[in-house]
Amino acid sequence: MAVLLILGPIFEAVFEDCSFGFRPGRSAHQALDRIREALKQGLVEVYDADLKGYFDSIPYDKLMACLQMRIADRSVLKLIRKWLKAPVIEPPESKGGGKRRKERGKPRQGRKIYPRKGCPQGGVISPLLANVYLHWFDKVFHQPDGPANWANARLVRYADDFVVLARHQSDRLNGWIEGKLESWMGLEINREKTRVVNLREVGQTLDFVGLTFRFDRSLYKNWKKRYLNVFVSEKSVAREREKLRKLTARRRNCMPIPRMISEVNRQLTGWGNYFDYGYPRKAFRKVNSFLELRLIAHLKRRSQRPFRTPKGRTVYEHLKCLGLVNL
Repeated sequence: MAVLLILGPIFEAVFEDCSFGFRPGRSAHQALDRIREALKQGLVEVYDADLKGYFDSIPYDKLMACLQMRIADRSVLKLIRKWLKAPVIEPPESKGGGKRRKERGKPRQGRKIYPRKGCPQGGVISPLLANVYLHWFDKVFHQPDGPANWANARLVRYADDFVVLARHQSDRLNGWIEGKLESWMGLEINREKTRVVNLREVGQTLDFVGLTFRFDRSLYKNWKKRYLNVFVSEKSVAREREKLRKLTARRRNCMPIPRMISEVNRQLTGWGNYFDYGYPRKAFRKVNSFLELRLIAHLKRRSQRPFRTPKGRTVYEHLKCLGLVNL
Protein backbone atom coordinates (compact mmCIF):
# COMPACT_ATOMS: atom_id res chain seq x y z
CA MET A 1 0.00 0.00 0.00
CA ALA A 2 2.90 2.37 0.73
CA VAL A 3 4.31 1.78 -2.75
CA LEU A 4 0.85 2.24 -4.26
CA LEU A 5 0.38 5.59 -2.52
CA ILE A 6 3.67 6.79 -3.98
CA LEU A 7 3.36 5.39 -7.51
CA GLY A 8 -0.36 6.15 -7.97
CA PRO A 9 -0.04 9.94 -8.53
CA ILE A 10 3.03 9.41 -10.74
CA PHE A 11 1.09 7.31 -13.26
CA GLU A 12 -2.20 9.20 -12.82
CA ALA A 13 -0.47 12.16 -14.44
CA VAL A 14 -0.07 10.27 -17.74
CA PHE A 15 -3.12 7.98 -17.86
CA GLU A 16 -5.56 8.62 -20.71
CA ASP A 17 -9.07 9.99 -20.16
CA CYS A 18 -10.68 6.81 -21.56
CA SER A 19 -9.62 4.69 -18.55
CA PHE A 20 -12.00 4.48 -15.57
CA GLY A 21 -11.20 1.32 -13.59
CA PHE A 22 -9.42 1.42 -10.21
CA ARG A 23 -8.56 5.10 -10.45
CA PRO A 24 -9.23 7.77 -7.79
CA GLY A 25 -12.16 10.01 -8.64
CA ARG A 26 -13.42 7.71 -11.42
CA SER A 27 -16.16 5.11 -11.38
CA ALA A 28 -18.00 2.61 -13.52
CA HIS A 29 -20.93 5.03 -13.88
CA GLN A 30 -18.64 7.54 -15.59
CA ALA A 31 -17.62 4.84 -18.08
CA LEU A 32 -21.29 4.11 -18.71
CA ASP A 33 -21.94 7.82 -19.28
CA ARG A 34 -19.16 7.88 -21.87
CA ILE A 35 -20.64 4.90 -23.73
CA ARG A 36 -24.12 6.39 -23.56
CA GLU A 37 -22.88 9.66 -25.01
CA ALA A 38 -21.05 7.92 -27.88
CA LEU A 39 -24.09 5.81 -28.78
CA LYS A 40 -26.32 8.88 -28.90
CA GLN A 41 -23.82 10.49 -31.29
CA GLY A 42 -24.27 7.63 -33.76
CA LEU A 43 -21.28 5.42 -32.88
CA VAL A 44 -23.49 2.34 -32.72
CA GLU A 45 -21.13 -0.34 -34.05
CA VAL A 46 -19.19 -1.71 -31.10
CA TYR A 47 -16.16 -3.96 -30.81
CA ASP A 48 -16.83 -5.72 -27.49
CA ALA A 49 -13.46 -7.17 -26.47
CA ASP A 50 -12.70 -9.84 -23.90
CA LEU A 51 -9.12 -10.57 -22.82
CA LYS A 52 -8.44 -14.15 -21.80
CA GLY A 53 -6.99 -14.23 -18.28
CA TYR A 54 -5.53 -10.74 -18.48
CA PHE A 55 -4.14 -10.54 -14.94
CA ASP A 56 -2.44 -13.92 -15.41
CA SER A 57 -0.95 -13.21 -18.85
CA ILE A 58 0.89 -9.86 -18.55
CA PRO A 59 4.50 -10.40 -19.73
CA TYR A 60 7.05 -9.51 -17.05
CA ASP A 61 9.64 -7.95 -19.34
CA LYS A 62 7.17 -5.64 -21.06
CA LEU A 63 5.50 -4.64 -17.79
CA MET A 64 8.85 -3.79 -16.19
CA ALA A 65 9.77 -1.76 -19.29
CA CYS A 66 6.55 0.25 -18.83
CA LEU A 67 7.39 0.86 -15.18
CA GLN A 68 10.97 1.93 -15.91
CA MET A 69 9.71 4.75 -18.11
CA ARG A 70 8.39 6.55 -14.99
CA ILE A 71 10.37 4.97 -12.13
CA ALA A 72 14.13 5.46 -11.75
CA ASP A 73 14.57 4.04 -8.24
CA ARG A 74 16.13 0.58 -8.63
CA SER A 75 15.11 -0.52 -5.14
CA VAL A 76 11.42 0.05 -5.96
CA LEU A 77 11.75 -1.77 -9.28
CA LYS A 78 13.47 -4.68 -7.52
CA LEU A 79 10.67 -4.83 -4.94
CA ILE A 80 7.98 -4.93 -7.65
CA ARG A 81 9.92 -7.61 -9.52
CA LYS A 82 9.99 -9.74 -6.36
CA TRP A 83 6.23 -9.39 -5.97
CA LEU A 84 5.66 -10.47 -9.54
CA LYS A 85 7.89 -13.53 -9.25
CA ALA A 86 6.82 -14.60 -5.77
CA PRO A 87 5.98 -18.34 -5.71
CA VAL A 88 2.42 -19.56 -5.31
CA ILE A 89 1.80 -22.52 -2.98
CA GLU A 90 -1.05 -24.77 -4.06
CA PRO A 91 -2.96 -26.72 -1.38
CA PRO A 92 -1.91 -30.37 -1.12
CA GLU A 93 -4.02 -32.99 -2.83
CA SER A 94 -5.95 -35.31 -0.53
CA LYS A 95 -4.53 -38.82 -0.76
CA GLY A 96 -4.58 -41.95 1.34
CA GLY A 97 -2.45 -41.63 4.45
CA GLY A 98 -2.83 -37.87 4.68
CA LYS A 99 -4.80 -38.16 7.90
CA ARG A 100 -2.10 -40.34 9.42
CA ARG A 101 0.62 -37.80 8.61
CA LYS A 102 -1.46 -35.00 10.13
CA GLU A 103 -1.88 -36.95 13.33
CA ARG A 104 1.87 -37.41 13.59
CA GLY A 105 2.39 -33.64 13.34
CA LYS A 106 3.73 -33.69 9.79
CA PRO A 107 1.18 -31.98 7.53
CA ARG A 108 1.67 -32.45 3.81
CA GLN A 109 3.26 -29.48 2.05
CA GLY A 110 1.69 -27.86 -1.00
CA ARG A 111 3.41 -27.62 -4.35
CA LYS A 112 5.31 -24.41 -5.15
CA ILE A 113 4.68 -22.79 -8.52
CA TYR A 114 6.88 -19.99 -9.82
CA PRO A 115 4.80 -17.86 -12.22
CA ARG A 116 6.43 -16.67 -15.42
CA LYS A 117 3.92 -13.93 -16.21
CA GLY A 118 0.95 -12.10 -14.73
CA CYS A 119 0.16 -10.00 -11.64
CA PRO A 120 -0.46 -11.47 -8.18
CA GLN A 121 -4.18 -12.02 -7.75
CA GLY A 122 -5.61 -9.99 -4.88
CA GLY A 123 -2.52 -7.83 -4.51
CA VAL A 124 -3.10 -4.22 -3.51
CA ILE A 125 -0.87 -2.92 -6.28
CA SER A 126 -2.12 -5.34 -8.98
CA PRO A 127 -4.88 -3.01 -10.35
CA LEU A 128 -2.32 -0.22 -10.80
CA LEU A 129 0.11 -2.51 -12.61
CA ALA A 130 -2.69 -3.74 -14.86
CA ASN A 131 -3.64 -0.15 -15.71
CA VAL A 132 0.00 0.75 -16.35
CA TYR A 133 0.34 -2.00 -18.95
CA LEU A 134 -2.95 -1.33 -20.77
CA HIS A 135 -2.22 2.40 -20.68
CA TRP A 136 0.05 1.92 -23.70
CA PHE A 137 -2.84 0.50 -25.69
CA ASP A 138 -4.84 3.62 -24.75
CA LYS A 139 -1.90 5.81 -25.76
CA VAL A 140 -1.31 4.34 -29.24
CA PHE A 141 -5.08 4.31 -29.82
CA HIS A 142 -5.18 8.11 -29.44
CA GLN A 143 -1.97 8.88 -31.33
CA PRO A 144 -2.19 10.83 -34.63
CA ASP A 145 -1.93 7.56 -36.58
CA GLY A 146 -4.35 5.72 -34.26
CA PRO A 147 -8.01 4.74 -34.79
CA ALA A 148 -9.21 7.68 -32.71
CA ASN A 149 -8.23 9.90 -35.65
CA TRP A 150 -8.51 7.92 -38.88
CA ALA A 151 -11.64 5.96 -37.80
CA ASN A 152 -13.19 8.53 -35.41
CA ALA A 153 -13.47 5.68 -32.89
CA ARG A 154 -13.99 5.98 -29.13
CA LEU A 155 -12.31 3.76 -26.57
CA VAL A 156 -13.88 3.19 -23.13
CA ARG A 157 -11.98 0.94 -20.73
CA TYR A 158 -12.71 -0.25 -17.20
CA ALA A 159 -9.68 -2.27 -16.06
CA ASP A 160 -9.39 -5.11 -18.61
CA ASP A 161 -12.95 -4.68 -19.97
CA PHE A 162 -13.11 -2.26 -22.87
CA VAL A 163 -15.20 -1.43 -25.92
CA VAL A 164 -14.38 0.44 -29.12
CA LEU A 165 -17.28 2.40 -30.60
CA ALA A 166 -17.39 3.67 -34.19
CA ARG A 167 -19.85 4.39 -36.96
CA HIS A 168 -18.51 1.42 -38.89
CA GLN A 169 -16.34 -1.45 -37.66
CA SER A 170 -14.06 -2.01 -40.64
CA ASP A 171 -11.60 -4.86 -41.10
CA ARG A 172 -8.77 -2.36 -40.75
CA LEU A 173 -10.02 -1.22 -37.33
CA ASN A 174 -10.58 -4.76 -36.03
CA GLY A 175 -7.21 -5.88 -37.37
CA TRP A 176 -5.48 -2.94 -35.69
CA ILE A 177 -7.05 -3.75 -32.30
CA GLU A 178 -6.24 -7.46 -32.46
CA GLY A 179 -2.73 -6.86 -33.80
CA LYS A 180 -1.82 -4.42 -31.04
CA LEU A 181 -3.19 -6.61 -28.27
CA GLU A 182 -1.84 -9.96 -29.44
CA SER A 183 1.31 -9.25 -31.46
CA TRP A 184 2.54 -6.05 -29.81
CA MET A 185 1.42 -6.51 -26.18
CA GLY A 186 1.54 -10.30 -25.98
CA LEU A 187 -2.03 -10.74 -24.71
CA GLU A 188 -4.68 -13.19 -25.86
CA ILE A 189 -8.18 -12.29 -27.05
CA ASN A 190 -11.00 -14.64 -26.14
CA ARG A 191 -12.50 -15.23 -29.58
CA GLU A 192 -15.60 -16.93 -28.18
CA LYS A 193 -16.67 -13.90 -26.12
CA THR A 194 -15.29 -11.08 -28.30
CA ARG A 195 -17.82 -9.84 -30.84
CA VAL A 196 -18.77 -6.95 -33.09
CA VAL A 197 -22.34 -5.75 -32.58
CA ASN A 198 -24.46 -3.18 -34.39
CA LEU A 199 -26.90 -1.79 -31.86
CA ARG A 200 -29.13 -0.33 -34.57
CA GLU A 201 -30.20 -3.86 -35.42
CA VAL A 202 -33.31 -4.97 -33.57
CA GLY A 203 -32.56 -7.10 -30.52
CA GLN A 204 -28.81 -6.45 -30.41
CA THR A 205 -27.42 -5.68 -26.94
CA LEU A 206 -24.17 -4.58 -25.35
CA ASP A 207 -23.25 -5.68 -21.82
CA PHE A 208 -20.69 -3.61 -19.91
CA VAL A 209 -19.84 -3.71 -16.18
CA GLY A 210 -23.15 -5.34 -15.32
CA LEU A 211 -25.55 -3.22 -17.40
CA THR A 212 -27.09 -3.72 -20.83
CA PHE A 213 -27.45 -1.19 -23.66
CA ARG A 214 -30.20 -1.69 -26.24
CA PHE A 215 -32.28 0.47 -28.58
CA ASP A 216 -35.98 -0.23 -27.85
CA ARG A 217 -39.26 1.01 -29.23
CA SER A 218 -40.87 3.78 -27.27
CA LEU A 219 -44.04 3.09 -25.29
CA TYR A 220 -45.62 6.16 -26.89
CA LYS A 221 -47.55 5.12 -29.98
CA ASN A 222 -46.85 8.30 -31.95
CA TRP A 223 -43.10 8.17 -31.27
CA LYS A 224 -41.52 6.04 -34.00
CA LYS A 225 -37.84 6.54 -33.10
CA ARG A 226 -36.26 4.02 -30.80
CA TYR A 227 -34.66 5.21 -27.58
CA LEU A 228 -31.48 4.01 -25.85
CA ASN A 229 -32.51 1.73 -23.01
CA VAL A 230 -29.97 1.05 -20.24
CA PHE A 231 -30.97 -1.60 -17.72
CA VAL A 232 -29.52 -4.24 -15.41
CA SER A 233 -28.22 -7.30 -17.26
CA GLU A 234 -29.74 -10.73 -16.72
CA LYS A 235 -26.42 -12.09 -15.40
CA SER A 236 -26.28 -9.39 -12.73
CA VAL A 237 -29.83 -10.15 -11.61
CA ALA A 238 -29.05 -13.88 -11.49
CA ARG A 239 -25.92 -13.30 -9.40
CA GLU A 240 -27.84 -11.12 -6.94
CA ARG A 241 -30.58 -13.72 -6.60
CA GLU A 242 -27.95 -16.35 -5.84
CA LYS A 243 -26.43 -14.18 -3.10
CA LEU A 244 -29.87 -13.56 -1.57
CA ARG A 245 -30.59 -17.27 -1.76
CA LYS A 246 -27.50 -17.98 0.35
CA LEU A 247 -28.43 -15.29 2.88
CA THR A 248 -31.87 -16.87 3.36
CA ALA A 249 -30.78 -20.51 3.19
CA ARG A 250 -32.10 -23.28 5.42
CA ARG A 251 -28.88 -23.47 7.46
CA ARG A 252 -29.59 -19.95 8.79
CA ASN A 253 -32.85 -20.96 10.49
CA CYS A 254 -31.29 -20.51 13.94
CA MET A 255 -30.09 -16.98 13.22
CA PRO A 256 -32.19 -14.24 14.83
CA ILE A 257 -34.51 -12.57 12.33
CA PRO A 258 -33.29 -8.98 12.96
CA ARG A 259 -29.68 -10.02 12.33
CA MET A 260 -30.55 -11.87 9.11
CA ILE A 261 -32.69 -8.97 7.86
CA SER A 262 -29.80 -6.60 8.58
CA GLU A 263 -27.40 -8.68 6.46
CA VAL A 264 -29.96 -8.90 3.64
CA ASN A 265 -30.51 -5.13 3.73
CA ARG A 266 -26.77 -4.48 3.59
CA GLN A 267 -26.37 -6.67 0.50
CA LEU A 268 -29.51 -5.31 -1.17
CA THR A 269 -28.67 -1.65 -0.54
CA GLY A 270 -25.14 -1.96 -1.93
CA TRP A 271 -26.37 -3.76 -5.04
CA GLY A 272 -29.17 -1.25 -5.57
CA ASN A 273 -26.86 1.76 -5.20
CA TYR A 274 -24.58 0.46 -7.94
CA PHE A 275 -27.31 -0.57 -10.39
CA ASP A 276 -29.49 2.51 -9.84
CA TYR A 277 -28.51 3.73 -13.30
CA GLY A 278 -30.61 4.07 -16.42
CA TYR A 279 -33.92 2.25 -16.12
CA PRO A 280 -33.57 -0.41 -13.39
CA ARG A 281 -37.24 -0.60 -12.37
CA LYS A 282 -37.96 -4.04 -13.87
CA ALA A 283 -34.82 -5.59 -12.39
CA PHE A 284 -35.56 -4.09 -8.97
CA ARG A 285 -39.09 -5.52 -9.06
CA LYS A 286 -37.75 -8.99 -9.90
CA VAL A 287 -35.29 -8.87 -7.01
CA ASN A 288 -37.92 -7.54 -4.58
CA SER A 289 -40.48 -10.21 -5.44
CA PHE A 290 -37.86 -12.97 -5.28
CA LEU A 291 -36.65 -11.80 -1.88
CA GLU A 292 -40.17 -11.60 -0.45
CA LEU A 293 -40.91 -15.19 -1.52
CA ARG A 294 -37.61 -16.37 -0.02
CA LEU A 295 -38.30 -14.64 3.30
CA ILE A 296 -41.84 -15.98 3.49
CA ALA A 297 -40.54 -19.52 2.94
CA HIS A 298 -37.83 -18.90 5.52
CA LEU A 299 -40.32 -17.75 8.15
CA LYS A 300 -42.51 -20.79 7.52
CA ARG A 301 -39.72 -23.33 8.05
CA ARG A 302 -38.22 -21.76 11.19
CA SER A 303 -40.66 -23.61 13.43
CA GLN A 304 -42.83 -26.70 13.33
CA ARG A 305 -45.82 -24.51 14.00
CA PRO A 306 -47.43 -22.90 10.94
CA PHE A 307 -46.40 -19.31 10.40
CA ARG A 308 -49.10 -16.65 10.66
CA THR A 309 -48.77 -12.91 10.38
CA PRO A 310 -50.18 -10.77 13.20
CA LYS A 311 -53.89 -10.08 12.97
CA GLY A 312 -54.77 -7.29 10.55
CA ARG A 313 -51.34 -7.24 8.91
CA THR A 314 -50.37 -8.53 5.47
CA VAL A 315 -47.16 -10.43 4.77
CA TYR A 316 -45.70 -7.40 3.01
CA GLU A 317 -46.48 -5.16 6.00
CA HIS A 318 -45.01 -7.75 8.35
CA LEU A 319 -41.74 -7.84 6.41
CA LYS A 320 -41.61 -4.05 6.51
CA CYS A 321 -42.09 -4.13 10.29
CA LEU A 322 -39.20 -6.57 10.54
CA GLY A 323 -37.03 -3.93 8.88
CA LEU A 324 -36.78 -5.21 5.29
CA VAL A 325 -35.71 -2.54 2.78
CA ASN A 326 -37.09 -2.81 -0.73
CA LEU A 327 -35.44 -1.47 -3.87
